[in-house]
Amino acid sequence: MKTSERSIMASKNTSDSIEAYIKSLLAQAGIAELKRSELADVFQVVPSQINYVIKTRFTESRGYIVESKRGGGGYIRIGKIQFSDQHQMLKELGASIGEQISQTVFCDILQMLFEEKLLTNREAELLSVTTTDEVLGSEAHRLRANILRKIIQQVDRKGM
Repeated sequence: MKTSERSIMASKNTSDSIEAYIKSLLAQAGIAELKRSELADVFQVVPSQINYVIKTRFTESRGYIVESKRGGGGYIRIGKIQFSDQHQMLKELGASIGEQISQTVFCDILQMLFEEKLLTNREAELLSVTTTDEVLGSEAHRLRANILRKIIQQVDRKGM
């Protein structure tokens, strides 16, 4: 990961606090329904900061579904994708990997594997820094996809 990108276990900042708050709502109810402006007031930020957190930290590649409705009665609804078990999650994740994968999506998936306790923080950080475009070169997107498929296969074998 680049220095400017959020590390897997970054120190607490406003975005981290917003993310933690939303995750606590998800842990309690399974689905978090939020009003962007109300959440912005709670954290004393502009609503675009809430959008940023949701768009970068609650992505499909991290295992979330986000639904939003704009307007006066607008809301943002966030849910965690539920799998019957880790094997099923890994199987579906492996099947969804195309021929190429960006560094951002790769890191999102590493984050999800970390959160599911399938990778340690150290493993995720090492994989992240060794699979950048700078390290992998012109074939980075294709190589990352191959690497991720192998990681998922190995993690799935260890869990069985």
